[in-house]
Amino acid sequence: MNILITGSNGQLGNEMRVLSKQHANHQYFFTDVVAAEDVHILDITDRKAVADFITKNAIDLIVNCAAYTNVDKAEDDEATAFKINADALTVLGSQSIRVIHVSTDYVFSGNEHTPCRETDPVAPRTAYGRTKYAGEKNLLAVCPEAVILRTAWLYSTYGNNFVKTMIRLGQEREELGVVFDQIGTPTYAADLAQAIFTVIENPVWHSGIYHFTNEGVCSWYDFTIAIHELAGIRTCNVRPILSEEYQYKTPRPHYSVLDKTKFKKTYGVEIPHWMDGLKRCIAKL
Repeated sequence: MNILITGSNGQLGNEMRVLSKQHANHQYFFTDVVAAEDVHILDITDRKAVADFITKNAIDLIVNCAAYTNVDKAEDDEATAFKINADALTVLGSQSIRVIHVSTDYVFSGNEHTPCRETDPVAPRTAYGRTKYAGEKNLLAVCPEAVILRTAWLYSTYGNNFVKTMIRLGQEREELGVVFDQIGTPTYAADLAQAIFTVIENPVWHSGIYHFTNEGVCSWYDFTIAIHELAGIRTCNVRPILSEEYQYKTPRPHYSVLDKTKFKKTYGVEIPHWMDGLKRCIAKL
């Protein structure tokens, strides 16, 4: 197959580029809004540019890793977030080929007390969540056979993320306050990339919405403790704090654990625990 991967300069896109070398039976076209090594420029909001690229390269499948992910900035510029997270999905989904799209736990309210299933009602509380949910709806409206993977707490050796920030702050500061009343599952982008290739390589195409994160649950505080232990940081005292002590511009989910039963049963896979993913990531860092 000829596979178009958008957002190739991001965390997940970079992991897809790395993993694609193990799946050399396909030809890959990596794109983003900024050119890089082996990355073509493509604006996924430009209908003509997308259609021309797909026709020129005889694309069989789109994997959309592109997104407007800055939760706070989205509150101030929801129009731009909507263009990238929602309007672009109409463009990508209208090309008469299959699409794999990555969405987010932010489509839920974040006030749940049990892991969210794909069939649970959505109730996004932020501009980011609203635009991502609009993208899901837009995609399924024009491409009902699409596969949507919702994920959460993504990190990688690439780009800016919580793991890198906590390592840097742990090395710079003697004390650090981290919230302990927000619960979720850290997800190594390399494991999400592997899940996407599981969908691609499966002999049967199973359309629909799925949840994928690593296994297990923790708070941001627990996550930070693990990061510092694995990174060998011993000089920073990590202190648990309440969300109300940290001045968030945009509300964060208090509980964003996703139920992955559907993905595991459909594709017959075991998902690594978040500590396993973190160990592999930090070993690379």
